[in-house]
Amino acid sequence: MSRVRVLVGTRKGAFVLSSDGNREKWDVGGPHFAGWEVYHVKGSPADPNRLYASQSSGWFGQVIQRSDDGGTSWNPVGNTFAYDGVPGTHQWYDGTPHPWEFARVWHLEPSLGDPDTVFAGVEDAALFKTTDGGASWNELSGLRKHGSGPHWQPGAGGMCLHTILLDPKDPERMFVAISAAGAFRTDDAGATWKPINKGLRSAQLPDEDAEVGHCVHNLALHPARPSTLFMQKHWDVMRSDDAGEHWREISGNLPPDFGFPIDDHAHEPETVYVVPIKSDSEHFPLDGKLQVYRSRTGGDEWEALTKGLPQQNCYVNVLRDAMAVDALDACGIYFGTTGGQVYASNDAGDSWNPIVRDLPPVLSLEVQTLP
Repeated sequence: MSRVRVLVGTRKGAFVLSSDGNREKWDVGGPHFAGWEVYHVKGSPADPNRLYASQSSGWFGQVIQRSDDGGTSWNPVGNTFAYDGVPGTHQWYDGTPHPWEFARVWHLEPSLGDPDTVFAGVEDAALFKTTDGGASWNELSGLRKHGSGPHWQPGAGGMCLHTILLDPKDPERMFVAISAAGAFRTDDAGATWKPINKGLRSAQLPDEDAEVGHCVHNLALHPARPSTLFMQKHWDVMRSDDAGEHWREISGNLPPDFGFPIDDHAHEPETVYVVPIKSDSEHFPLDGKLQVYRSRTGGDEWEALTKGLPQQNCYVNVLRDAMAVDALDACGIYFGTTGGQVYASNDAGDSWNPIVRDLPPVLSLEVQTLP
């Protein structure tokens, strides 16, 4: 029977939750790196025992941790991020000596085929790559040197590159999202990039239809159909069917369409999940009711999924990297909250159970489906 491993990054350490294919009883491992912020933990698709974690603190900076045994033990493998191939140089987009702040690694995206190759999205917004298992990192500087770079602005959480999607059908293609610049695509393995924000509108901008400046919260794609993208924007849920060249709004009957995470069902490319919250100033569920919304039609028509979730006096949030799915036949959906709860559904969202409570605030959640 297949197994499931849920990787949870929190404000005070990382946790590894394990279960069999029934997903009813869970073992909780951790905390790893207790007391440290762990922004993201993710496993390699090429090696189920290889995990990477982004560990950071205001005192000691950023450390990349690696596990080669599925999270039982960890080793620091590197904290050198080289800009334009030179470790320690901090240059702004146009090369002037304005300091470029390196605050933390927001997102780690292991290669689909090589466990030693990983991409990292950082704050201030830049994209890095390692090919030696995290020991050294070099910037894919074509993104930061895109002509729009000087016009990028930080969102409320900082100017972060928080989303990286790899196209499983085209190894040269990758999508990223930056808050608050927008979405970008490369078709040549990161050498050059283009903004893919046509159709997005942001009332806060002087030009609502600007090429860059949109606050994209998250992107999702289904591996069977990687040219179809779904987006949770600052406001609006969006869809593109041409790899980001054009977008259309699919918020439909969502109560508010503000939120952070968005994800696809593992086996149904037209089934999408979001977690709406009240507004950009009130980061908690509308009316204190925690609800996941599902569309089985690729957007526009949405249903509230509430069975097992608190429906009164609930004021937690679900952050952009804190929802994921497994690949079992009855697709499992998982999310973690800023209140430290991790909820799981083993029936595609029809019902939910808390698999662990009272963790530190959850920053990220990823899932591995294991043989």
